[in-house]
Amino acid sequence: MTVRILQFGTTGQVAREMIRQAPAHEVALTALSRDDCDFEDPEKAARLVRHHHPDLVVIAAAYTAVDKAEEEPERVYEINAETPGAIAGMCGANGPALVHFSTDYVFDGDKGAPYVEEDRPHPVNVYGEMKLSGETNVLSACPRALVLRTSWVVSAHGKNFVKTMLRLAGEGNPIRVVDDQFGRPTAAADLAGFVLAQAPRLVVAKAGDPVFGLFHFANAGETSWKGFAEGVFAEALGDRAPKVEAIATADRPAPARRPLRGTLDTGKLERVYGVTPRPWREALAEIVAELKTEGAVA
Repeated sequence: MTVRILQFGTTGQVAREMIRQAPAHEVALTALSRDDCDFEDPEKAARLVRHHHPDLVVIAAAYTAVDKAEEEPERVYEINAETPGAIAGMCGANGPALVHFSTDYVFDGDKGAPYVEEDRPHPVNVYGEMKLSGETNVLSACPRALVLRTSWVVSAHGKNFVKTMLRLAGEGNPIRVVDDQFGRPTAAADLAGFVLAQAPRLVVAKAGDPVFGLFHFANAGETSWKGFAEGVFAEALGDRAPKVEAIATADRPAPARRPLRGTLDTGKLERVYGVTPRPWREALAEIVAELKTEGAVA
């Protein structure tokens, strides 16, 4: 069976990986760009689901500018909560299954241990608050929805931490990175690959099946942003890796607060789906190899 997927989003890291990997799976993926669907028009987005008649809908479009979100919460709510809820409502109980992505930023990072899905969310910034509202809207409107919280997403494409670190190293300036925020890096390729591999299972599963609901997905291994930066340099530059100076979050103030330890526990995903995410260093090595092939790493 060829699964027909309607994807909202074409330029984000996960969206691009979904498009790139789709030919290797038994899926027919239609990806809608911002020109095709304005996420500030919830009703239009919902109508597109009815127009395309997919087996599975993937919401890979979102407002992701964490600091700027503090300035325009109403717009962030519309894009990250209202429109996903409208799409989920169109899917409903009898329409296509739905996959929606969320974030570790729904937590405050004060637990002192990795978060499981049953932990009570407490976002400390507007972005996290609106993503949490999106989770609630999607899960309440569509009983065949899979919501995947993830963290620290990186790839060889778009703007992300890996590419920022390599740019800074190339400029030769001192590199100072926060060392008191912890999490689990996630390769966009791994997240997209998981969704595509599970698509046939999702489209035949009935409401109430344990594959639906809230799950965490992140590559294995906890690190700090400084540890992540050192991993990037070790993979990309080897003996030429620059020294990374540790700083505290307080040394780099930003409009939006960040959770100090929003680390996600993926045990539920491993139990229900039988999938164990690989170590982040292994996934990072593939990203760096791709960047080297493209000439992005000297």
